[in-house]
Amino acid sequence: MGTNMNNLYLFRAMEAYPWELEKAIETLNYALSYDPENAKALCLMARVCWEQLGDYETAKSYYEKAIAANINARFIYPDYIMVLINNSDLEEAQKLIDFAETIKGIDLASIKLQQGYLYEVQEDYEAAEKVLKQAKQLSMNNDFSFYVDDVLARIDKKRKEKNNNDRAKEREEKKEEENKETSNSWFKNRLNSLL
Repeated sequence: MGTNMNNLYLFRAMEAYPWELEKAIETLNYALSYDPENAKALCLMARVCWEQLGDYETAKSYYEKAIAANINARFIYPDYIMVLINNSDLEEAQKLIDFAETIKGIDLASIKLQQGYLYEVQEDYEAAEKVLKQAKQLSMNNDFSFYVDDVLARIDKKRKEKNNNDRAKEREEKKEEENKETSNSWFKNRLNSLL
């Protein structure tokens, strides 16, 4: 009986989120009171915490409980990885990506997308492009492929901007060196003329 009530409350919460937050949270609390280890309910509560409240630490604790309850629940990993990236827990995110890739039946395209986001945050745009192209190859629907194309375009733009900034910085440093040399040579010439 408890499982049926748990599912009923979970379905109500899923239906209410994100449009009716009060109802979603209330029904999630009921669902978790019937089954405190329901991975789906824990993940939805984590989403409420990070998407609506910006509370990444609480969201992380809900995701950790969800993984402890069901380590093979494939739906946990993409959102949890995103929370870690947004919270600047980059090493932890990489470890979770590496682990998630070993889970049988996981959506590898989605995990590769998260890997691309991680590389993007680390400003390793070449690696991000490579892994996002892999994600596109693994994709099983057109919407995902189009989304990855948009992400690739954004990363390409960032890479070009970074390259332009690096070149501008190099030019600036070279100019400063030339100015120093010019001022030093002027000073030396002035000294030599005085002697």
